[in-house]
Amino acid sequence: MKASAEITCPFQSEASLRIVLKALRPEVEKSSAVRSTVSLAQKDTYLVLRIEAKDTVALRATLNAYLRWIGSMITVLEVLKKF
Repeated sequence: MKASAEITCPFQSEASLRIVLKALRPEVEKSSAVRSTVSLAQKDTYLVLRIEAKDTVALRATLNAYLRWIGSMITVLEVLKKF
């Protein structure tokens, strides 16, 4: 079974979006995952995350990992804005 998902995440600024894209790029390019592939794109101030997996278990694991990473980076960027 093949499973896929496309998630669009809004960002407050294009600068923040570029930082997150740059931080995730090594993970996308050198992924150790055998059962899923990931692509990232920018649409205006939106991050578009596309995942294709061999099954729903791999899809869920990959999706959870990327959403956690993105959420963590957004939190760090918000903390750094205060300084």
